[in-house]
Amino acid sequence: MAAAPAPILTNMVGFVRALRAGGLRIGPHTTADLAAAVSIVGMHRKDDVYAAFRSLLVVRQSELPIFDEAFDRFFGAGILDGVFVKPTEGFELPESSEPVRIDAPVIADLDVGGEVHIEQVEEIVGGSYAERISTRDFADLTPAQAELVRQLLARMMWRPADSVSRRWRSASRGSRPDLRRTLRSLSKPEGDLIPLSFQQRRRRRRPLVVVADISGSMERYTELFMHFIHGAQGRLGRVEAFVFSTRLTRITREMKKRSPAVALADVSAAVEDWSGGTRIGEAFAAFNRGWSRRVTTGGPIGLVISDGWDTGDPALLDREFGRFARSMHRVIWLNPLAGRVGYRPETRGMRTVLPYVDDFLAAATLLDLREVVRLLESIPSHRRSRVKV
Repeated sequence: MAAAPAPILTNMVGFVRALRAGGLRIGPHTTADLAAAVSIVGMHRKDDVYAAFRSLLVVRQSELPIFDEAFDRFFGAGILDGVFVKPTEGFELPESSEPVRIDAPVIADLDVGGEVHIEQVEEIVGGSYAERISTRDFADLTPAQAELVRQLLARMMWRPADSVSRRWRSASRGSRPDLRRTLRSLSKPEGDLIPLSFQQRRRRRRPLVVVADISGSMERYTELFMHFIHGAQGRLGRVEAFVFSTRLTRITREMKKRSPAVALADVSAAVEDWSGGTRIGEAFAAFNRGWSRRVTTGGPIGLVISDGWDTGDPALLDREFGRFARSMHRVIWLNPLAGRVGYRPETRGMRTVLPYVDDFLAAATLLDLREVVRLLESIPSHRRSRVKV
């Protein structure tokens, strides 16, 4: 048997990397799966190979155009002398990080008569494109990369930690006796034994209050943060969302739309101060006057998204943000600048609010937002005391 021609190895590796670049969720052993499929259907008919590869790789209708384009580039020229020819001249593989070597079975010998032999060879594949995008600053994303980040935000899993309610419910082994059920059970046949019934606290999802800065200094991050808020609105129990620049606007109702595009269009129509100045103190004063009593029941988590640039009165900011923090179970401040090398929270606004903040986190990449979700999953039921800084 002759050794496998170079084009088949190049085409398979390039095909997989192109699908990763297009946003398909491709695992590390995909090339081995493709080789196994070819060993079953053979390589004599392009339609058979297309159907086999599509059944392995496409799980959503939206992925089909990406798959078709990549298949046409790498395998669309058909068969020449028993093997697929090289992809279109001048086609460049998607950029890749340092290659990772893994052992995977690929086609080593081809026989036009139909027998295919598979052996273990070393394959060189690039790292996951989505993983590399997750570490890139939102301000540096290309339009195609930003679209991929939007899709990843929509698929992000939210499993927030539960909180303990003031209400009680029946339990087989609770923390206190349930006198009503105990007395009621005395009328039953086993009542002479006085069996005790118990209660325990109800558990519920802790509410989330999001206040996001949409001023000019946050313009490069605003859209993706809106997608992040929309994902929270769809997966958490109760989310209240607000945005501010020179004034505060509640966008909870708009964010409840199922489609992110429709939700963001409604938000854009409702908000009148996009990319304006920043008056953080006045925004939180408006929240405390008009919304605090309505949306802060149940011990919510306050999630503030802002770079901290403020043109308002520092005394007003100190007073109003302190009131906001006291109405929250915990305050998390997300700053897209915090992850940059050498950054220090020395702006007037950040110095004013930091004494009231429990967690100060970076929020410039998809990886940063995943860390925020993990923090929300681990927040304890009881409020810890803040450390003044």
